Amino acid sequence: MSWRVTVACNRAQGETVGDAADLFADAENPPVLVADEPDPDKPEDWLIHAYFDHEPSADEIASIGSLGDGSPRVDSLGEEDWVTMSQAGLEPIRAGRFYVHTPTHGDAIPADAMAFEVDAGLAFGTGQHATTAGCLEALDRLQTSDKRFTNIADIGTGTGLLAFAALALWPDAKCIATDIDQIAVDVARENAVINGIPIGHGAGELLLATADGMDSPMLAARAPFDLLIANILASPLIELAPDFAQALAPGGTIVLAGLLDTQAAAVAAAYEALGCTVQDRGTGEWPGLVLTS
Repeated sequence: MSWRVTVACNRAQGETVGDAADLFADAENPPVLVADEPDPDKPEDWLIHAYFDHEPSADEIASIGSLGDGSPRVDSLGEEDWVTMSQAGLEPIRAGRFYVHTPTHGDAIPADAMAFEVDAGLAFGTGQHATTAGCLEALDRLQTSDKRFTNIADIGTGTGLLAFAALALWPDAKCIATDIDQIAVDVARENAVINGIPIGHGAGELLLATADGMDSPMLAARAPFDLLIANILASPLIELAPDFAQALAPGGTIVLAGLLDTQAAAVAAAYEALGCTVQDRGTGEWPGLVLTS
């Protein structure tokens, strides 16, 4: 028997649902958490869904309720596979040449796409997919404009997706991907195996590490980077601007994502104050911002 707990939330709450997994860190069977935007005409009105393979307890329902606003709704889903149910509504995203899909959509990959499989149950919901699309498109544009990179860092890697994309575009580069959350690093490593990304220190390989921002001896040893990617949120992007600028090689490129179009000017200003130049402001609600040193 599967169960779903749903609570209304605003966009900001929905965007950070991936960070809520620690609410169930000690649970034997934690739920799958997914956020979505059910009505495009109401972009601030989101829903958080938690899928359980057991009837949720009062404490578990209260934990889900704490992620949003109002009273949670509990639905019995019968004998449906709860992981499949949680991912059924997560349509693949196409961003430039990239195609990102959950396991349930692996049979419809376009022939011309660079495809990656990411399990939403271990990673993020539809809101997080949307924040990533702008960054994937920015990376794609850099490669098609003949940009070449050999030393790449993906800060706040989450699922590892952006690091995978960078290595697909620049297969001779070295790449390090870090996250403050050890669980995210473990997930990125699992996703690397699923997607055939080699783990290691050399060219064409991915090095994974736990780090708070740029505070890591492994990042310090690899710096300076000619490409630095960060898909987090606007506030930490601004806070980390001095560290990112310092870790960038002369003439290097920074790709920033996870920010709304209404936040792009403030993020860009923080980097321009450090001598960076905006090369691409991206498009859409979740732009990928590209700057050079």
